[in-house]
Amino acid sequence: MRVRRAVLIGALAVLTCSAASRGAEETPLLAHSPTLSKTQVVFAYGGYLWSVPREGGDARQLTTGGHEGAPVFSPDGNWIAFTGQYDGNIDVFVVRAEGGEPKRLTWHPGADIADGWTPDGKKVLFHSNRESYADFDRLYTVPVEGGPAEMLPIWRGEAAWFSPDGSSIAYVPNELWQTSWKRYRGGQTTPIYIVRLSDLALEKVPRENSNDKDPIWFGDTVYFLSDRSGPVTLFAYDTKTKAVKQVIDNKGLDFKSLSAGPDALVYEQFGGIYIFHPSSGKSA
Repeated sequence: MRVRRAVLIGALAVLTCSAASRGAEETPLLAHSPTLSKTQVVFAYGGYLWSVPREGGDARQLTTGGHEGAPVFSPDGNWIAFTGQYDGNIDVFVVRAEGGEPKRLTWHPGADIADGWTPDGKKVLFHSNRESYADFDRLYTVPVEGGPAEMLPIWRGEAAWFSPDGSSIAYVPNELWQTSWKRYRGGQTTPIYIVRLSDLALEKVPRENSNDKDPIWFGDTVYFLSDRSGPVTLFAYDTKTKAVKQVIDNKGLDFKSLSAGPDALVYEQFGGIYIFHPSSGKSA
């Protein structure tokens, strides 16, 4: 599988405001859920995980034998956590960044979905409805070395990401009710919350009934995707000033997913993968 360099954009200078719609102009590759390390992009395609150098090139298949998705690199880039279904159950697994035999971390009959990592890279963050009395998810961590999962003291949540110091988590309390309903504005739109784990103090990212998702903590900023201004695009919430700003003026198709590596963000649009550098974005 060949991934063109044009699909992996390495600088905001290439991704100008008007070019944010180029995803609609590219031939779709059907890659989705990309994640980023210093050297690699890993994404899901055809039910498996694939790896490609950040500068572009030939993609290499990392997994086989089941159905894998939702990959996310560990902070040091050595491991990839993902959601896998091999024997009828949906669980959290990890695999070395270079590939190999996946290691199963969860064993509950409920569906366990990988979200991220603790900042020290020792545990995988995931969401599951395994202990819910109704159809909603809660957040858990599980050690990479193996062991029981620990439920976090948050009533409900998914699509979560730890702050760099591990003191807080940004998360979405519930899933999008109808992902194909463009610019839905009913009672089940999705806000983003930030919880401080020491005292469970809750902070809500400012919004007006928009669909916000995929919060990613990068420095003092929580980046996220939202349809608050039209097509789903990238926004940033400054946790110090409490200000929200639109980062990319998207005049094309919706951005579908967002993740981050040590120095950049990565998102999916129209089956293509794009890399965004926050340092360049702040000066644009």
